[in-house]
Amino acid sequence: MSTALDVKRDLYSFGLIGFPLGHSLSPQIHAAALQALGLNGEYKLLPVPPSPSPRGRGNGAEGKTLYKLENVLEQLRAGELRGLNATIPHKQSVIPLLDALTPTAKAVGAVNTIFRDGELLVGDNTDAPGFWADVQQLVKSREREADHHALILGAGGSARAVAYALLTNGYFVTIAARKSEKAHQLTDQYSVFRGQLAASDMNDWPASISHSSLIVNATPVGMFPHVDHSPWPEGVPFPEHASVYDLVYNPRETLLTRQARAAGLPATTGLGMLVEQAALAFKRWTGLEASREVMMKAVEGQP
Repeated sequence: MSTALDVKRDLYSFGLIGFPLGHSLSPQIHAAALQALGLNGEYKLLPVPPSPSPRGRGNGAEGKTLYKLENVLEQLRAGELRGLNATIPHKQSVIPLLDALTPTAKAVGAVNTIFRDGELLVGDNTDAPGFWADVQQLVKSREREADHHALILGAGGSARAVAYALLTNGYFVTIAARKSEKAHQLTDQYSVFRGQLAASDMNDWPASISHSSLIVNATPVGMFPHVDHSPWPEGVPFPEHASVYDLVYNPRETLLTRQARAAGLPATTGLGMLVEQAALAFKRWTGLEASREVMMKAVEGQP
């Protein structure tokens, strides 16, 4: 069976690699941006399991086509795709297959946007600036300069982007992961920020929690369909003056955001970050500014 992605070269053809992808709203976001600019294009979901079939393309358990990471990247190199996004579990695994990284992607150690530069495939990270652009709307009216202490739940690719955004903007950050070695790996990567960064084990809740002015969930806990789960430990009170940002955006209101609001804290999901990082990726691929308002309207009514 052919491994071609069945795209046309006259289209602005983009795609998302990751697994699973059933929750993704990226096709709606980018379709709206393309339409608003009068461009002919499409955005495909390209399921790439952590250990894809050696044939490169086959049918998954649900009858959906599965792809091999190397084959999808070759479609981009050949110009049959104009750009790719990468999500869990490929934000880091894709890096060895690329030719170069932007300074942000290199610093973060994770890639969510891939584009062609001549014959080179280049990895970028628009998650970090996308998160920073959106989180300021949550905290700007609540924090003082002296309160810039953030607690990040998780130590994967998304946590790396969030940590980088916060550290480069003057925050003190604690990374809390279920596996303490992963938290320490992240702090080791950002050794240049040694005085601003600490690692912790979620099973031994950090004593610094009471000083946190911002709590960010960078794990997939609470994502559809596991909507009754929360990364916040039962019985542990939220810091009194914190804001809560959940990178999960499906469902629109997660259990974590409900818990935070019940405690009287401002809280939001990652839908704004999703739109911001998508707009930055769109500009990488097309050189054009996408309307964030159009992108947001495209998904606000989605379940």
